[in-house]
Amino acid sequence: MSENSISGTYATGKPVAAPIPWYRRTFRWGQTNLTEMDPVYCDMEWWKRYWRDTRVQGIIVNAGGIVAYYPSSIKLHYRAAGLGDRDLYGEFSTEARKAGLTVLARMDINRATQDFYDAHPDCFVVNGKGEPLMADGRYFSCVNSDYYKTYIPEVLKEIIALYKPDGFTDNSWTGVSRQHICHCGSCRSKFKQYAGLELPAAADWNDPGYRQWIKWSYQCRMENWDLFNRVTREFGGPDCLWLGMVNANPVKTHASFCDLKEVGERSQVMMCDHQSRDPLNGFEQNSLNGQLLHGVAGWDALIPESMANYIRGVRSFRQGSNPPAETRLWMIEGMAGGISPWFHHVGGVQEDRRQFGNMPPLMQWHEANETYLYNRQPVSNIGLVWSQENTEFYGRADADENVALPWHGFVKALKRARIPFIPVHADHIARDAARLDVLILPDLAAMSDSQCEAVRRFAESGGHLVFTGATGTLDEWGEKREFFPLEAVTGIAHSHQTEGAAGKQSSDWAFFDTHNYIRLPDLDERHEVLNGFEQTDILPFGGKLQRVQAADWLNAAATYIPSYPIYPPEFSWVREQRTDIPVMLAGENPFGGRIFYFAGDIDRCYGRTYLPDLGDLLAGAVKWASAGTMPLKVEGPGYLDCQLYRQTGRLIVHVVNLSGTQQTAGYVEDYLPVGPITVSVKLDGSEPACAAMKVSGLEVKPVIADGWATVRLDTLTDHEMIILE
Repeated sequence: MSENSISGTYATGKPVAAPIPWYRRTFRWGQTNLTEMDPVYCDMEWWKRYWRDTRVQGIIVNAGGIVAYYPSSIKLHYRAAGLGDRDLYGEFSTEARKAGLTVLARMDINRATQDFYDAHPDCFVVNGKGEPLMADGRYFSCVNSDYYKTYIPEVLKEIIALYKPDGFTDNSWTGVSRQHICHCGSCRSKFKQYAGLELPAAADWNDPGYRQWIKWSYQCRMENWDLFNRVTREFGGPDCLWLGMVNANPVKTHASFCDLKEVGERSQVMMCDHQSRDPLNGFEQNSLNGQLLHGVAGWDALIPESMANYIRGVRSFRQGSNPPAETRLWMIEGMAGGISPWFHHVGGVQEDRRQFGNMPPLMQWHEANETYLYNRQPVSNIGLVWSQENTEFYGRADADENVALPWHGFVKALKRARIPFIPVHADHIARDAARLDVLILPDLAAMSDSQCEAVRRFAESGGHLVFTGATGTLDEWGEKREFFPLEAVTGIAHSHQTEGAAGKQSSDWAFFDTHNYIRLPDLDERHEVLNGFEQTDILPFGGKLQRVQAADWLNAAATYIPSYPIYPPEFSWVREQRTDIPVMLAGENPFGGRIFYFAGDIDRCYGRTYLPDLGDLLAGAVKWASAGTMPLKVEGPGYLDCQLYRQTGRLIVHVVNLSGTQQTAGYVEDYLPVGPITVSVKLDGSEPACAAMKVSGLEVKPVIADGWATVRLDTLTDHEMIILE
């Protein structure tokens, strides 16, 4: 049987070989993001050698949309300035086919030329005055217009007829962002039919019509997703998929009306355009990317991710080579999260040729270790919950402050404490509850009734909860609930009143409102979450808290010290030493579940400051709630991101060394080796006889004791993958 086939049967019952579809067997990808002058200079022979060096199995190359790289016969389909008589997309497609590679035609459909606008002005975004939206001499197309509904399907059909690509990608399929309310005729009539309302004149979260427009805007994008897939499958066959592209950050995607859950439910493969780290999220974001997208698409789906080889950061340079360690760590973290690597270069010809040395070694390692990187399931009993509704209707005009910081605060705290977790969409709590012991709800304020009900059932079955802030106090539209639906299982009654600093801190460091603290109890009364703080009676806070009433089975683990002057130093003394206002509450509910509630927004504060004390509190609460059930322990120096997976007959541990990368923005120039590191995995039956290190090449016998298998790494440079079997 060939590697591109699977066994099956005809009606006769005789075994046959059926082809494995491309989206189940293409693990390594390459993208040449063509520029308009590449048809003049691009060297196909060079790219063929690079494909071999990087072991790619599929390529993504520009075909049409904003710029056509083939001789399109469609009127107004703008051709690349340097195309002339050349068919550059056709050449890439032909040579890739000869090499046995999957080919995806890349599109960009969010804007068009002056000629197109002059011929079809009704296809483009306009403001309330009827003025078109433009950038760099191009007009932005409207997702509800005939540009999307008629013209782009014709382009897809032409490309299919000429080249028969395996599928299509598009990095701008969602159109313009939420910053622009399009008032074209298509949008006006369609929204009227949907909501019975006129389009909102401006962003106003207090306007129910604006909130309806937000929800409707997501629906419009998914309608186009379904339309394009109907076209590509009808004319290209059932496996010719239109895939768009997504960013895996669940907060960032709301700006473009991309609903990751809806996309995941429709996708055989999710193409992730999340090219590098950013100052807030760091490298650890990439292992999270893979797990979050697998959570919505399934662990049998492949998740390729575009990985930039050009310089990104405070200043980006499209043709400059990214520092090798920067690219490599992003790739390694992605692989640890189940992501398929996908090189990305802007331009078919590069004068800074250093970037072409970034990918081959790690792509070759990926090929050699394919067996361990796919067909596996994460092993974790802790779920970190997110949702699009919370981003929209709690995040509202400031999703970074309201949603991203609490979410990221927990991500960072768990990664730093080497606690494996899985991202869980709020709609999937009931689906995933059976394999979880702990749910974390990071200020998940806006929740639907069904989401609250799923949390309630989880807690009533003995599940443990760690939650913060205003979780569950708003409905799915972001409106305050009269009654907190989780009161019976959490012991918390909300007053909808807050205390302390609210909103962003000013650039002036001497900011009175955030100069507040946490009061710790006397040593003999302290909760175990406060272990390690024996030498202090206060902890820095810097945030706000919810005023709540607590059931008698909850105890205050710490209380609030109100703000007082920070400057001048002579005035910086505590005005109110003690209050009875709880910052943290802990206890066991009547159903046997452990409950830890952060009334104070410690998750948000940690996401903003990375102050270690706050991260220790978050991680300590999760460890306490898990009651000793976590399946992985990693001990030793350094900032390590650790993931645990199960395959039939084996356990797989990824340990990625991020030491030195978490302090400031910039670029990784070298690795900081750490060690020794001790890795212990809780066994669920058979005892592994061997531990194979797939980076260093070593093999050792694990130490088996008390139901754990332990392996020692003397030193860790960038990463290690341990196979226990």
